[in-house]
Amino acid sequence: MPTIRPAREADIPAILALHNHHILNSLAIWRYEPADLDERLGWFRERTQKGFPILVADLPSAEVAGFATYGPFRTGAGYDGTVENSIYVRDDVQRRGVAAALMEALIAEARRDGRAVMVAAIGLPNDPSRALHTRFGFREVGCLEGIGRKFGRALDLLMMQKDL
Repeated sequence: MPTIRPAREADIPAILALHNHHILNSLAIWRYEPADLDERLGWFRERTQKGFPILVADLPSAEVAGFATYGPFRTGAGYDGTVENSIYVRDDVQRRGVAAALMEALIAEARRDGRAVMVAAIGLPNDPSRALHTRFGFREVGCLEGIGRKFGRALDLLMMQKDL
């Protein structure tokens, strides 16, 4: 079982590597160019300064096996009770409970923080993410069809939400 803890600045290189892996190899992040260390450090500092959690999962065999965070869903005070989640797990530790442990901890953080709704925007196809969110009580609330492009094809964005 992974150990979940708050991320530290020292974790940023591992988080950056995982983030860039998903940029270059998956449909999870609809970006084409990898991020650099300064960008991820800025992201880390801004997110934590605003009180948003960044959690990492450690396994005995792999430090920073995955990370999870949530941030604002949209701007405007009327959206303050709603957050959007992100969970990323290294390919070599898939199916070891890392994503589930991160999700459980992230939901607990959102409840402690007084959030009312957690939203997931899942680029399709992504059956593992859809199944993870369903397992934790998220429900499908819509699909935005063909709104993104990556790897030369149009992509759909599945919207799921969980009332906290």
